Amino acid sequence: MANNYRNGASNRTSLAKTDRPLSVNSNAKPAAKSKPLLASGLRKSSPASLGASRRQRRFLGRVRVAVRLRTRNAEEMMADADFGDCVELLPELKRLKLRKNNWDAETYEFDEVLTEFASQKRVYEVVAKPVVESVLDGYNGTVMAYGQTGTGKTYTLGRLGEEDPATRGIMVRAMEHIFADVALETDSITVSYLQLYMETIQDLLDPTNDNISIVEDPKTGDVSLPGATLVEIRDQQSFVELLKLGEAHRFAANTKLNTESSRSHAILMVHVKKSIEGRDTTHSSENGNTHMGKNLRPPIVRKGKLVVVDLAGSERIDKSGSEGHTLEEAKSINLSLSALGKCINALAEGSAHVPVRDSKLTRLLRDSFGGTARTSLVITIGPSPRHRGETASTIMFGQRAMKVENMLKLKEEFDYKSLARRLDIQLDKLIGEHERQQKAFENEIERITKEAQRQISEAERNHADALEKERLKYQKDYMESIKKLEEKWMMNQQKQGSDRIMAGSKDDCSDVTSNAKGSMVSVVEELAEVKKLLLKETQLRKAAEEEVNSLKNQVAQWKRSEESANTEILKLRQMLEDEAHQKKNLEGEIAMLQTQLLQLSFEADETRRRLDRGGSGKFPGGLDALMAQVKQPQLKDSGNGDKASIAKLFEQVGLQKILSLLEAEDADVRIHAVKVVANLAAEESNQQKIVEAGGLTSLLMLLRSSEDETIHRVAAGAIANLAMNETNQELIMTQGGIGLLSMTAVNAEDPQTLRMVAGAIANLCGNDKLQTKLRDEGGIKALLGMVRCGHPDVLAQVARGIANFAKCESRASTQGTKTGRSLLIEDGALPWIVQNANNEASPIRRHIELALCHLAQHEVNAKDMISGGALWELVRISRDCSREDIRTLAHRTLTSSLAFQAELRRLRIDY
Repeated sequence: MANNYRNGASNRTSLAKTDRPLSVNSNAKPAAKSKPLLASGLRKSSPASLGASRRQRRFLGRVRVAVRLRTRNAEEMMADADFGDCVELLPELKRLKLRKNNWDAETYEFDEVLTEFASQKRVYEVVAKPVVESVLDGYNGTVMAYGQTGTGKTYTLGRLGEEDPATRGIMVRAMEHIFADVALETDSITVSYLQLYMETIQDLLDPTNDNISIVEDPKTGDVSLPGATLVEIRDQQSFVELLKLGEAHRFAANTKLNTESSRSHAILMVHVKKSIEGRDTTHSSENGNTHMGKNLRPPIVRKGKLVVVDLAGSERIDKSGSEGHTLEEAKSINLSLSALGKCINALAEGSAHVPVRDSKLTRLLRDSFGGTARTSLVITIGPSPRHRGETASTIMFGQRAMKVENMLKLKEEFDYKSLARRLDIQLDKLIGEHERQQKAFENEIERITKEAQRQISEAERNHADALEKERLKYQKDYMESIKKLEEKWMMNQQKQGSDRIMAGSKDDCSDVTSNAKGSMVSVVEELAEVKKLLLKETQLRKAAEEEVNSLKNQVAQWKRSEESANTEILKLRQMLEDEAHQKKNLEGEIAMLQTQLLQLSFEADETRRRLDRGGSGKFPGGLDALMAQVKQPQLKDSGNGDKASIAKLFEQVGLQKILSLLEAEDADVRIHAVKVVANLAAEESNQQKIVEAGGLTSLLMLLRSSEDETIHRVAAGAIANLAMNETNQELIMTQGGIGLLSMTAVNAEDPQTLRMVAGAIANLCGNDKLQTKLRDEGGIKALLGMVRCGHPDVLAQVARGIANFAKCESRASTQGTKTGRSLLIEDGALPWIVQNANNEASPIRRHIELALCHLAQHEVNAKDMISGGALWELVRISRDCSREDIRTLAHRTLTSSLAFQAELRRLRIDY
């Protein structure tokens, strides 16, 4: 039948008639208010527990598998009326029985068993809700449906539930959950909706975009689809409309098994970007100025990706009746599902090669199986005995998927753009405040200058007016005095004339004498009066002159004040210019420090990524093999770009400045600094420089003083790199390095931290001169204590350290510098060595086999090795070891030891 586009309102056979929940298992309680535990036992983190989230960045998470049974449809009720269901569900025990016949059945156990009466809400809470919560915490998550065509995969995932909200599928409910948890003011949600049809990736939101390529990041291995349409969603209704649009463009066809069979794999990608800090970090002061709540502390942004995959149903051609183009579609679907099954088989069996490139489906899902995403798989089956083979195949697919483990990885980063915006705003405010203060200062200077000039002008006017008034006053007094003298003289003349007339006939001589005397007396009196007036005028003039001099002195003082004010103004202007120049220098220094901070953070994050996946740094001995086990084959070389950028940063900033940041008060700065130092220590050419500059002492100090496990992990990794040099080994021992590493191992819980500490101690175990001191300071005890972790990477480093120690002991015993039993045996290491001699992990087994061979080379250890069961392991190594050199060494040891030969004869073992 010709293909046709799916209608968004398609009527599929209902899987569940009711929406009532089932109390089938105490382990799955969707109504519980507390957050479910993550795969490693961690609860969902919040901004308040950010420190804990950073310490637990990675952990193992097995793929969780739930099985869901579809009810019989009308056709099956008629055709299979005389036959019982081929499956029997035991939801309380989380088990399923697949009947072979009426008296025989096979039992399978799953994480969840959902009956035909399980509601859509129940399915979401046990299958998808933990994955969605992990995505909101910053992890990648995948929800997938697998099963035979017509068993209800699309109903489980993509049902819109517009007619009946109880039938909403996982896609709609997951988006409702995400919208309830995010804040749209600071967070963002973007959606892509795609289909994989005939090995071609097509955009369901833009049908013209029908050949999207897959791009893999060479550094992180993340798979992306850069050509896909990304739509930012702001509300639930918009998301439902997008789903309708996508479903309308999805290919479907009518077959004998399903009237509307999906002919493509549908993939919904939801990208959640969530800020856990900086939701309102500003506050206002009393004067209205806004200050930053957390200066220079960038907000943390977590990025999670939810992938919901509705796989097309597997089908048998003879049952589905496909022909023509529909037959070709069925072949393509079965091939892609077969490739997916091969990948899951390889992952479940621990195969070294996983064929992810056999199909575009497996390339898209490489992160979901064996990657860094938390994955939930729901397998859908039908009850009909006619399809027992397909049901058995689906069940086995789920069983194998349960054996796949993913390494969940937190994706969080600093939002430096937001920090830069905040710094720019703060800088603009400071500049504006400075300009306002400068303007106010200049206005005040101008006001003071004008006021001084006004006062000087007023004083000069008052002085001039006073002088003029005094002059006029003195002139008036002088004229009045002259006028009075003239009047008095006239009166005297008149008086003299009248006296002469009245005298008459007196004797002329007497009259003359009298007149002369009177005239003389009058003249003397007038002269005295004039002298008095002149004296008074002289005094007044002197007083006026003194007042004029005082006014002149006052004017001169005002002029000096004006000059002093002008000088002060010049000084203030010079200070303003100096401040402006200093501000410009500070702005340049701030920009340089921001650049250096960004470079340091970038390089530290790059270092962390390389350390997480194996990196390109030089790790000691067996650590290279361990790192190679957890990284993708194509990621073995991180490229020369990072090394060049680190070298450039090293030259620009300088080692001393980088080391000084190890003592910074800001914990984030210390973390970034120690990451950069660790990256530099990975290069052999930098190790001596770091030690000479005091870097080793600083790293040991960090182990002693810091409580941050990230710092402990990275510092221990740097010390492990420095411990590759024999001189550095002695310095580490001299400065108490073994004691600090042992203390770190006791307090650490993160496997990566324990791996770094074990790697550092393992390097120190390879120094012949330090054997006794290392043992006395608890080095062997620390190695054996770390086996509590059980992580294969940590166990491999412990095994390498024990092998190095045993090798040095063997060499010292041969040279005659050591006698007596092995220190390893005295510290109780032999039982663990025997227990792990045949470990499944190749690095652990190889190092343990070497340690046994070296311990067995000296007769003094033979008795303990025989009683401890080591002899049997030596015999096995000499026969079955995959490495010829170790096999030869074990054979030579057994044949040269008299005690071993005697024990073999006693046990009647022909060797």
